[in-house]
Parts: sequence; structure tokens; C-alpha cells
Amino acid sequence: MTIFVLGTIGGLINISVLTTLKLFRSNQCAFYLIMESTVNTLQLFVLFIIYLLPITIGIDPANTSLAWCRIKNFLTQTLRLLSTSMVCFAALDQFLSTNPQHIIRQMSSLRLAHRLTIVAIFLWIAHDIPYAILYLIVPPSGCIITNIDLIRYYSFFYYPVLHGLLPILVSSSFALLAYRNVRNLVRRQVAVERRRLDRQLTAMIFIRVIFYVLLLIPYTIYRIYSLNVTFTQANLDPYAINQLIYSVMSAVTNLNYTVSFYIFMASSSRYRRQVKSFFVKKCWRTLKNLCNAEQNIVHPNGTTSIVADTEDE
Repeated sequence: MTIFVLGTIGGLINISVLTTLKLFRSNQCAFYLIMESTVNTLQLFVLFIIYLLPITIGIDPANTSLAWCRIKNFLTQTLRLLSTSMVCFAALDQFLSTNPQHIIRQMSSLRLAHRLTIVAIFLWIAHDIPYAILYLIVPPSGCIITNIDLIRYYSFFYYPVLHGLLPILVSSSFALLAYRNVRNLVRRQVAVERRRLDRQLTAMIFIRVIFYVLLLIPYTIYRIYSLNVTFTQANLDPYAINQLIYSVMSAVTNLNYTVSFYIFMASSSRYRRQVKSFFVKKCWRTLKNLCNAEQNIVHPNGTTSIVADTEDE
């Protein structure tokens, strides 16, 4: 519940700030951060529903309804891969946009950002449909994968490479290269505002990648292990220990959908000022306009009068 509340609040603030402030509207890296925050917020809602349903109805519907068993795993995995893609794309974009070579900087564009995002959405949906279909309800284990080939794929490629080594190497490599590029910005003739924005976004992405890697590794290791070891409710002690480990690892990896806003605030004083500006200027102005609109009453003859404070007395 705490992860859901904090993550949802942080995600919505990120989306609001990055879409409202003029500085970020045409920036490719900001677009990836908006998409990541959107995907993470959706993932938290799905996880909250998955957590809430067994408490509400008394049983886990994933162990009784084959449709929900498959939908649940399809949604969580697709959103997980999309979130991972956005982190990698953001690191890549910062490397491109801060590169000293002009021809490489030109590769960073909103058009490329839109295309990569669309490709990632369709790619992961196509990837996860067979995965969801092959889930079965097998008493007493519940909603699990029984297909041997699929288990091998997830044991030897998906978790070690696609969900582990590949995004870790891609995101960390491009984040480090972007950090190196930013340190050399002073030597290049770059506008002061552009230089400040590049430094801000690079610092935010660099810290984000560090947390992404640290929070991803434990869950990846656990999933490789759990896919190759079967736990049933017939053996209560091993089953209970496995469920406890699963709960801890899930909570750790779910922090990846929660921490973005808070590490951005911690790593960038400029972002803190931008968030403050958003709430003070944008939200206050909107609230003030709403209050003024409620006070003004337009009469049939076209004149406007201000409602007295004592009207309701």
C-alpha cells in the first residue's frame, strides 16, 4: 500500500511537471521520463489490484480463474519491459544529445523517441502474448508455467539476458558515457540554458540507472532460481519460505516503479525548484481562477456581480 501511494503521487507529479513546464515540452529525454512515469503508474495500479483482490474476496482469483491468471501475468510483464525500455532509451538519448560530434547529436530527436516507444510497445505485447497463453492453473501450485521450453527460455535467456544483463549493460553504459560527455560541455560552445538542462537530465538519469540496477538484480536472481525449483503447499515449510522470499523480492523490484520522483528530487536542486514552481505558480493560479469563477455570477442581462460573502447566511 505504501509503495502504491508514494509511487502514484510521485509518478503523477513527474508527469505534471514534465508536461507542463515549457523547458521540457520538446525534449526527447523528458518524453522518455514521462512515458516511464506513465507506465510505472499503470504498473502500480495493476499490482494494487492484484494485491487487493485476494484480500477482498478471500481467495486469489489467479488460482481459480485461468483468464485472470493469464491477464495478470501479461500486464505485469509487458509494463515491466516497457518501463525497462524507457530507462534504457533515456540513457541512450542523453548519450546522443550530449555527444561532442554533431552528427551523433542530430540522431537525438522527438521523432526517434516516438518511433522507439511505439516499436517497444508492439514488440513487448507480441513477446508476452505466448507467455500469457502458456500459463496454467495447476493445483496445488496455482498459476504457473508448465511448458518446459518456455521455462528454459525464461531461465536461460529472459531473466539472465533480456530482463537482466542486457538492460543493465545498456542503461549503465550509456549513462556513464553521457556523464562523461556532460563533464566536457564547458569546452564546447553550448548555450548556457541548454548546458544546464543537459547537466540536470544527465544527473537525473545517472542516479535513476544506479537505482534501477540495484533494485533489479535481486529479483532477477530469485526468478531464475524459482523457475527451476517447484514449491507446493504439500511441503509447508519450503513453500512458506519461498512465499516470504518472493514477497520481499517483489517489494524490492516494485520500488523501481516508485522511486523516480524521489531520486530526481534528491539528485537535482533544479528539479526541486521546478516542482516548487509548478505547485506555486501553476496550481495556485488554477485554484485562484476556479475560486474567481465561482464568485462571479453572470445575470441574464449580461451584467456580472460579485456574490457577497454573507449571501449564504
